[in-house]
Amino acid sequence: MSKTILITGAGSGFGEAAAIGLARNGHKVIATAQISPQVTPLREKAKAQGLANLRVEKLDLSDPYDVAYAQSWDIDVLWNNAGLGESGPVFEIPIDLVRHNYEVNLFLPLLLTQGFVRKWLTARKKAKVVFTSSMGGLFTPANWGVYVSTKHALESIAEAMQQELAPFGIKVQTINPGAYYTGYNETMADTAFRWLDDSRHFTKRDALRKSFDDFLKAPDGHMDAREMIDRMIEIVPQDSGKFRNVVPKAIEDMLKAHQQAAWNNMI
Repeated sequence: MSKTILITGAGSGFGEAAAIGLARNGHKVIATAQISPQVTPLREKAKAQGLANLRVEKLDLSDPYDVAYAQSWDIDVLWNNAGLGESGPVFEIPIDLVRHNYEVNLFLPLLLTQGFVRKWLTARKKAKVVFTSSMGGLFTPANWGVYVSTKHALESIAEAMQQELAPFGIKVQTINPGAYYTGYNETMADTAFRWLDDSRHFTKRDALRKSFDDFLKAPDGHMDAREMIDRMIEIVPQDSGKFRNVVPKAIEDMLKAHQQAAWNNMI
C-alpha cells in the first residue's frame, strides 16, 4: 500500500538515496533538507527521473516556522533521519558542542515527533515513526562517545514511545546502520580538529587522527551504502517488522557479543 512519508535530513546520504528509492516504489515522499541549497538539486533529480511523487521542501528543525509548516502536512510515516555528529574525547570536548549534538539528534526530532503524534491522536489516525539511530546506539567506541551517546538516548526515547503509542495504533521503529560509506563518519571524524589543541589538550591531534583513520579504513568501517539504502526502502513503509533494525547482520552479531561481554567488563 502506498504511504505518504516525510523524511528529514534528505539533502544527502541515506536520506536522499532512500527518498528516491521510496518514490520509485510508488510512495508519496516529502524529502526535506536543512538548508536551501540542498533543495533545488534534489528537485532537479526528482524531475529528471520523472518522480512527480517526490516533493522536496526545506525543513530546518531549529526553525519554528519550518517545523510549523511541516506539521501541516498529512503523512503516514515520519522518518526522523536528520542528525549530526561531534567526535573527540568525551573528557575534553567543549560542553557547548555536546549540548548542540543533543539538540539536533534528540531534542529537535522529539519536538517534531510530538507535534505529529498529537495530530495523529486527535484524528485517531494510525501512523508510524521511524528514527535513524546507529550501531553506535548500542555500543560506545572511544572518541565517538558524544555522538553515540545521543543515539543511546534516542534508543531509550524510541523504546518508551513504542510502548506508549502501541494502544493508539501508532508504531515506532529504529534503523541502526553500521559504518557505511556515505561521507558522514568521515566528516564527523574531522569535527574534533576544529577545537583540539596540542598545547592545551591531553589528547594529541596526530594520535587521534590515526585512531580515526584506522577505524575508517577497516573493512567494516566503510561498507557499501547500497545495502543499507535498500534495507531502509524496505523497512520504512512496512506495517510490521522488528522494532530495532541493525544492518548488516555481521554488525548485529558483533553488537550482541559486545553487550554480553559488557556484563564482565572490568575497570
